[in-house]
Amino acid sequence: MVDTQHITLEPTASNDTRSGFGQGLLEAGHSDPNVVGLCADLTGSLKMNAFQDAFPERFFQVGIAEANMMGVAAGMTVGGKIPFTGTFANFSTGRVYDQIRQSIAYSEKNVKISASHAGLTLGEDGATHQILEDIGMMKMLPNMTVVVPADYEQTRQATLAVAKHHGPVYLRFGRPKVPVFIHPEAPFELGKIQRIKTGSDLTLVACGHLVWESVQAALELAKDGIEAEVLNVHTIKPLDERTLVESASKTGAVIVAEEHQRLGGLGCSVAQVLASHHPTKMDFVAVEDQFGESGTPAQLMKKYGLDAGSIVAKAKSLLGR
Repeated sequence: MVDTQHITLEPTASNDTRSGFGQGLLEAGHSDPNVVGLCADLTGSLKMNAFQDAFPERFFQVGIAEANMMGVAAGMTVGGKIPFTGTFANFSTGRVYDQIRQSIAYSEKNVKISASHAGLTLGEDGATHQILEDIGMMKMLPNMTVVVPADYEQTRQATLAVAKHHGPVYLRFGRPKVPVFIHPEAPFELGKIQRIKTGSDLTLVACGHLVWESVQAALELAKDGIEAEVLNVHTIKPLDERTLVESASKTGAVIVAEEHQRLGGLGCSVAQVLASHHPTKMDFVAVEDQFGESGTPAQLMKKYGLDAGSIVAKAKSLLGR
């Protein structure tokens, strides 16, 4: 059964999650004068223009100096500011990991690391920019909250939520336009899994762009009499262990789908929880220890096995059907 209070099977629009971040940042700026924005020469790409126009005195263009941006953001928190840093996910993590670890996570600074253009769906820019290791890098840092929302509306909600949350946050979103299927009024709570569809045969656990693909896979599986439950894990850390274990206990089979390396991502976190609390047969839909390449988002998702069809195939194999 689909939770119609949370989603619609006919998307209301197609929009990029980075625009959801831009709208959420603008709304957060109106709600709290301590919210400030910093960007590393990618204001348009991060959709931070509206915030810059509305609050020019609270927006800081640091140029192509990402490490410096993280240090400046950490310093701003000492004066009570709530800084949102903005650049591509690759530059938000890999290029500045030392600054994040020492100045933000270790120091427990209230910085919101806002990372766009994550994963394979960055597309044509190719492997050097398609970060597929960032969730693992960030979730391993003590004190860091990791959030990967599913669509435009949920990214807007997540941005507002992390602005109110005290502590360092990694907020991951993407470049391409994707279906908008989560209702604006759907409940959103950091650290709480959103059950999008109920089922009894299989649990599909997903984050980011793979949530919609999992919904489509569940509808396809239903045609063959397989009732899949779909869990939207928008908060990867802290992970909602209770909801995860409850679902796995009911269905007895779990597939985790994510736009990330299989090693170190959401799948590893889910497997660790279930191994400790309810050992369950599992499989994983993720990038198999490879770098990406140049191509359209749709081409890459299909080639690397991250689309609905791939989820369906893994599900049937896991269930022996």
